[in-house]
Amino acid sequence: MQVKTQKDELENYLIDASNLAGGFSEKLFIPETNDEIAEILQEANARKIHVTVSGARTGTVGGAIPFGGWVISLEKFNRIKEINEDYAVVESGVILTDLQRAVEARNLFYPPDPTEWSCQIGGTIATNASGARSFKYGATRDYVRRLSIVLPNGDFLNLRRGEAFSNNGFVELATESGKTIRVKLPTYDAPNVRKNAAGYFAAERLDAIDLFVGSEGTLSVITEIELTLLEKPAGFLSGVVFFKDETDLLNFVDEARRISFETRKRNASILLANSSQQDAGVPTIDATVLEYFDENSLKFIKEKFPETPEDVRGAIFFEQETVEENEDGLFEQWNNLLEKHRAEIDDSWFTTSERDLIKMREFRHALPVAVNERVVKNRQRKIGTDMAVPDERFASFLKFYKQKLNESRLDYVIFGHIGDNHLHANILPKTDDEAQKAKHLYGRFIAQAIMLGGTISAEHGIGKLKSKYLYVQYGERYLNEMAELKRAFDPNGILGRGNMFDAKFFT
Repeated sequence: MQVKTQKDELENYLIDASNLAGGFSEKLFIPETNDEIAEILQEANARKIHVTVSGARTGTVGGAIPFGGWVISLEKFNRIKEINEDYAVVESGVILTDLQRAVEARNLFYPPDPTEWSCQIGGTIATNASGARSFKYGATRDYVRRLSIVLPNGDFLNLRRGEAFSNNGFVELATESGKTIRVKLPTYDAPNVRKNAAGYFAAERLDAIDLFVGSEGTLSVITEIELTLLEKPAGFLSGVVFFKDETDLLNFVDEARRISFETRKRNASILLANSSQQDAGVPTIDATVLEYFDENSLKFIKEKFPETPEDVRGAIFFEQETVEENEDGLFEQWNNLLEKHRAEIDDSWFTTSERDLIKMREFRHALPVAVNERVVKNRQRKIGTDMAVPDERFASFLKFYKQKLNESRLDYVIFGHIGDNHLHANILPKTDDEAQKAKHLYGRFIAQAIMLGGTISAEHGIGKLKSKYLYVQYGERYLNEMAELKRAFDPNGILGRGNMFDAKFFT
């Protein structure tokens, strides 16, 4: 185990993708075994020293930035230990891209697809990461089968999905040392949205493993994960389609989403009846990805993709899985739907080839890169939203975004996971005054999302930057319930201090 205390050795561990300033730490540990982590936590717990878990530091909410205490880096926990036909076993420091490549080499598929491919698997567990494919496949939680955990007192916990459930609002867990932890669950209802990464998971019958998925390093150190794998799709039909009228674009998304849900429901009924896939009849639209780019986003992207057409109001990037037998029929169905909603088909891009698909995915990922380059040039921080709202409120929320942003005269782009009613509005201030204006506007968006029954964070988590907004979403009562849950695992409040909760809950 490496232990570092020199300032220059700690610098890289005091920042993450949030650019939150002011981080500091007394000591950095780089352990290689669970026992070493347990030893660190036992000492920290006895001395009530705060501990921050550090991964790839790609998070955007400051969760990996320490403000005092010690840092545990999981960079040495980087082994892919096993890949089988339906699951993989990995250590928490494995990079997502490395896992994806290893899995695909076996003709298998791990669906979660966050925009930041250099994140570590442990980080995706900590935030219940999702990404573009969540429209069809859901978030990371749906693929977590087992977790190996080190608790703040140095004890060990091994959880397998389906083995421990809540009963009358409580969960009881047995640690490796034989102790029993009795956890009272929060009583709030989660927002009625498809994606929510705000606070601890809540459900009427809760699987205990779900307490740790999305817990943002506040309950334990996760060291090993077993993940569900699927069979790799035979092929994809992909398109980047442009629209001159945003109403047409939104109507297209609504119908593509509705048909996709109907297709899944029908296919589920067929499987339940033990029918063969051929009995499903004509293949039907079932989007894996539905991603949105506003007019400003396309102007940004045009710098790197000059073939982007002029005079369009927005674009949708879609994907659908195919097999050779249904490829032509599906292309015809998508084409008919696009014609119905007046897409600029002649200017749009379509492909079924792996090489062109990679280029389209690069198109999708080019925007965050371009935005970050602009932010660096302006010497400011972007202000980015991560809110999601219910289906029936989405169009009004997007309208509210654009109205307030245009009134502000601030530079901005809006893009993201429109299939899940989850868009990122990135505000790009050029001066300190504009940055202050952007922060006030962000608060307006938070209030509007909550008023519409949405969530303040759909996939990035709360971290340190959004803790005050979590209070706005849930209020004093439910924050106290979350804090009580944390105390069941971490009575001294040493882990992830400042993530999700204000320090007042643990003083």
